[in-house]
Amino acid sequence: MTLRQPCPPGACVCNREQLLQAPGADLRILQLTRQQEKILLARLENLKSLQDLEHLQQRMYEQLGIRVHIAPGHTEVKSMRGIQIVIDELPGMCRKTRQSIPASIRRGLEKNPEIAYRLLDAHDLFRDV
Repeated sequence: MTLRQPCPPGACVCNREQLLQAPGADLRILQLTRQQEKILLARLENLKSLQDLEHLQQRMYEQLGIRVHIAPGHTEVKSMRGIQIVIDELPGMCRKTRQSIPASIRRGLEKNPEIAYRLLDAHDLFRDV
């Protein structure tokens, strides 16, 4: 099993070493190498549909333990910034990865706004229109 290379000392707060030392810890996130992360981020930027996004969310959880929640924000959604993308706390996840996944999803939604419309519709925001 290939594990992700550690971040430079002081550059991250992923608690990688503590995770490796914890008995019975879920190490799936450490299997996301930097090369695989690039592939994942590219895939998120090129979403094809809401179902595609939901499938990727499920696969990220199954393979890496990453839970990503995507929903309209509490205020009016005027742009992709109004859509909340939250990643559950996960020991071992690099700080940059935690920032890159939502950014890639936003770029994917900007490239294909139809997905964002389906997401809003799925949360019943157009019920009064």
